[in-house]
Amino acid sequence: MAETFVKVERPAERVIEIVLDRPPVNALSREMVRQVREAAERIGDDPALACVLVTARGKAFCAGADLKERKGMTDDEVVDTVRGIGEMCSAVAGIPVPVIAVIGGAALGGGLELALACDLRVAAEDARVGLPECSLAIIPGAGGTQRLARIAGPAVAKRWIFTARVAPAAEAARDGIVDLAVPADRLREVALALAAEIARCGPLALRAAKRAIDRGLAVGDLAAGLEVEHGEYLSILPTEDRREALRAFAEKRPPRFEGR
Repeated sequence: MAETFVKVERPAERVIEIVLDRPPVNALSREMVRQVREAAERIGDDPALACVLVTARGKAFCAGADLKERKGMTDDEVVDTVRGIGEMCSAVAGIPVPVIAVIGGAALGGGLELALACDLRVAAEDARVGLPECSLAIIPGAGGTQRLARIAGPAVAKRWIFTARVAPAAEAARDGIVDLAVPADRLREVALALAAEIARCGPLALRAAKRAIDRGLAVGDLAAGLEVEHGEYLSILPTEDRREALRAFAEKRPPRFEGR
């Protein structure tokens, strides 16, 4: 039986936590990649789910690929392994509710690619982040070139990737790669507070908003994006959650959303 490298926990109401648990640095072995992908693929079925945290135990969020494992691979095995990391990142990106990467220690290579697949990134100020692949005579191959350019812009992505830059998260925040850089001793507190803020919203609305943003950007032009947004707005009009929000407003009380 394979060792368990990923835990799925519930730290708060309507919040799920995917915990990377392969200390000390959560290097991405093939088995760990499989477990992260499977966790991401199954957790979205809960209709009341509002937010997912991706966190880690150990001294790093994720130091990237397991280079000890990769050392003995053939070229074909390396290709399959990198494709597997990309599929893991796509599975995380495909979680239908907002996903927050909580970065402590380091997020390097495939570890940063995993964080970039999340919707938001909260990091300890002194955490080290970067895509150093060019210094190893390769390139980011699990989505790094594409997601970083979309998140921070092409010029920023090129500067970080061309120089193989590894820098503190506080610097990455200035470049828009990290959303919040906070003192290390407050990292979990801030991440949970952000998740709680998101979880107060209607879960179906969160899903629709995420689809509207992601699909709207994918269609290219603004007019097509606005049509995507309109369709998602129409999808939530008949929901019970929307009616509950109106009742709660009239009755001056917090709404009780159920994801229906």
